[in-house]
Amino acid sequence: MEFELPNKALTTTRFSELNPPLSEKVLEALSESGFNFCTPVQAATIPLLCSFKDVAVDAATGSGKTLAFVVPLVEILRRSSSNPKPHQVLGIIISPTRELSHQIYHVAQPFISTLANVKSMLLVGGVEVKSDMKKIEEEGANILIGTPGRLYDIMNRMDFLDFKNFEILILDEADRLLDMGFQKQITSIISLLPKLRRTGLFSATQTEAVEELARAGLRNPVRVEVRAEAKLLNAPAASKQPESTKTPSGLQIEYLECEADKKPSQLVDILIKNRSRKVIIYFMTCACVDYWGVVLPRLSVLKGFSLVPLHGKMKQTVREKALASFTSLSNGVLLCTDVAARGLDIPGVDCIVQYDPPQDPNVFIHRVGRTARLGKQGHAVVFLLPKEESYVEFLRIRRVPLQERKFSDDAPDVVPQIRSAAKKDRDVMEKGVRAFVSYIRAYKEHHCSYIFRWKELEIGKLAMGHGLLQLPLMPEVKHHSLSTEGFVPVDDINLEDIKYRDKSREKQRKKNLQAKKEAKEKEKEAKPEKPSKTPSAPTAMRKKTARQRRAQQTIEDEEELMQDYRLLKKLKKGTIDENEYAKLTGAEELL
Repeated sequence: MEFELPNKALTTTRFSELNPPLSEKVLEALSESGFNFCTPVQAATIPLLCSFKDVAVDAATGSGKTLAFVVPLVEILRRSSSNPKPHQVLGIIISPTRELSHQIYHVAQPFISTLANVKSMLLVGGVEVKSDMKKIEEEGANILIGTPGRLYDIMNRMDFLDFKNFEILILDEADRLLDMGFQKQITSIISLLPKLRRTGLFSATQTEAVEELARAGLRNPVRVEVRAEAKLLNAPAASKQPESTKTPSGLQIEYLECEADKKPSQLVDILIKNRSRKVIIYFMTCACVDYWGVVLPRLSVLKGFSLVPLHGKMKQTVREKALASFTSLSNGVLLCTDVAARGLDIPGVDCIVQYDPPQDPNVFIHRVGRTARLGKQGHAVVFLLPKEESYVEFLRIRRVPLQERKFSDDAPDVVPQIRSAAKKDRDVMEKGVRAFVSYIRAYKEHHCSYIFRWKELEIGKLAMGHGLLQLPLMPEVKHHSLSTEGFVPVDDINLEDIKYRDKSREKQRKKNLQAKKEAKEKEKEAKPEKPSKTPSAPTAMRKKTARQRRAQQTIEDEEELMQDYRLLKKLKKGTIDENEYAKLTGAEELL
């Protein structure tokens, strides 16, 4: 059985009109939170789950999915057990990220509080697992909300948790759960639960892996699809008819074709034009967020802007503080990676800028879905290099229509200011190089490698767009495998002389340099000079032909590339982390 529903913000159906009817306490909680009318996904899903049917829901982002599973979960538990024991687990909600789990937990609290003697527990990383275990042991937990890793860990360690009367399992953002490699943990969690239960699988994109999970975890599910309507672009007025699209109906998406060295200026132009609005900018890597988070506030044209960086390598407390700070702003800019791409409901976001298209095209929908939520209007822009333009057609085929945005000729040229900031502060210079290197390495991992061809990447223009003073000595530069055209190095400067603006960091740097110098001198003194058995350099060079020297250089280059490749494989397997990878590949010593 399947339901296909139009994605209008709200239906004319009130929560009080749903059948089976909702309890008075839940209706009161909905009313107090300002919810009277259902969204399409809520109107279809709540009655199905409350009628003890499994559901597989494919709904556009921002369609109100959280309430669509929180309300039936509470209603099912109200009917099943009036007085559960402290360690009797009745329901579990699994989501892919800590931020989304936090959000679900806080949305659910007013409704869970209507249940007598039912205790909910948030289980995510960033907190000692032993403290979570102690809290469960002392206070009990009947509803578990959290990320797969922590849930799996707790459920396997705490064998006194009772799942015999378990009622309902919810998998939110199921496609993301699988993309992030949580298949093993989810399968293990499901294996601990009784088969006679209700299961809800919620996702914005239905992939083969999600279908497989639905077959394994759901019994004869009802499929609910919420589609949006959009007008065909570039068609005559008479022929413009609604077509199905995966994006919210109030969302306008544009693409801006732009060379890499012009991107910073075009970005600043967009920010200036959206000064009074709330904007989210997505970057490819954590290093890129770190860099632009330091550089943008130093541009005179952005003086007075509230700029908040957020990425997955930040400590959990810092991430929470950053998200809370941006949420509370009436206007401001969030600089982030895909850690803030899924499920997060940040109120009042007007504009999404994808400075870098996502590695995974499925994430595109989730990024732009942070705006135009629940029927509101929203605007999104994605930057594309000229050689990436076929991405527009690729997205159109995937039911994501884009309009072209005109290149702004009067955008302020900010690259000289960025380079000036790098000259004055070593921190800016180093972060710029890390961002540049991390971008190139991430670009190699694009899922759409036939569109995003890294061998055609013009790193000269990219380096200018990052405000670099000189090209770093990475393999792609040393071997001239990528175009360096368009880069103008700053020749009148010694990078070693650039100081940290932070005096304590600069003092420590000088200490380290002095220590290295002394260590080298000691090493030199300790080594006894051996009589040279090899002929003088000019003689040795004469003995090798030009062809032999080139062959020797080629072998050395290939060995270096193979070493980089082996380290990249180790990074992917998790044998080494990104810091070790950067150290071993020389990214930390590029300056």
